[in-house]
Formats: sequence, C-alpha cells, structure tokens
Amino acid sequence: MAAPQIAPCPRIANVVLEDLRRIRLSPQIEHERRSALYDLLENNHFRLINGAPGPYTVHLGLDGSKLVFRVNSDSGAECGRFTVALIEIKRLIKDYFLLCDSYFKAIKTMTPSRIEAIDMGRRGLHNEGAELLRECLRQHVEMDIDTARRLFTLVCVLHIRA
Repeated sequence: MAAPQIAPCPRIANVVLEDLRRIRLSPQIEHERRSALYDLLENNHFRLINGAPGPYTVHLGLDGSKLVFRVNSDSGAECGRFTVALIEIKRLIKDYFLLCDSYFKAIKTMTPSRIEAIDMGRRGLHNEGAELLRECLRQHVEMDIDTARRLFTLVCVLHIRA
C-alpha cells in the first residue's frame, strides 16, 4: 500500500531572523518578537506566486539598504529570493517604534483612555506597515493581512540593528 500523499501547504513552517545574535533586545521587543513568531507559525497564509507550493522556511535579513526574503522549501532547496528597499518602509518602522515607546511609557503612568488612544494609533500604523509590506511583495508572494502584520513586526525587530 502506498503512503498517502500530503497536499502542498501554502504556509510558513519556520522563520529564521538573520544576524539577530549580535544585538540584545529589550524585554518588550523580545516579547513582541516571540509573540509574532508564535502567532505566525500557528496561523498564516503565504504562497510564492511562481514557486514551490510550500510549506516554507523564510529567512529574513538585511543586506545594506535592503530587506532580504529568502524562501526555502521544506526540503531545504531555495525556491525564492527577493528584496525590498528599506527606504520604502523605513519611515513607517521609525514611526511605529516611536508609538511603541510612547505606549510602553503610557502604560506606567497614563489613564486607560490615553493608553487606548496611543494603542489604537500603534495598531493603525502596524496595519499600514503590513499593507505596505504586502504591496512591496505582491509580485512574489500572496499572503493574508495577519501574516503580513506578523512579518512586519519581525522586520521591525530586524531593523533595530540597521
């Protein structure tokens, strides 16, 4: 009897953040990184437009002024590599970090309504960053908004050292 065929799965099964070993993340940023990774691996939709069907291991890294996505199949073969100019998303990342910093300070001293207002702004900027990332990658990758949001968080973590 032949082994059952496993259907291809258009999803990310693993993420590797390149060169993250050299920096020490604050507890808040480390928490965001871990949460984004966990949520991303639990539930995502990610499919190469012209490539292997998945599941994938996605390597995220920086190369000068470019964000690099290297996508491997579950067998380890590279099936896609594409870059995004950081200039396209740098302003959003900077603004997102400023709002995150304001949020972390606010939760210590401000009223719940003020904290909520800052958090709404932070989430809105996060959504904007996710949509921009999706737009930058649309020729290469099909992904849902939740996947893009979590990838944007990881891109922000990588950007800390840039």
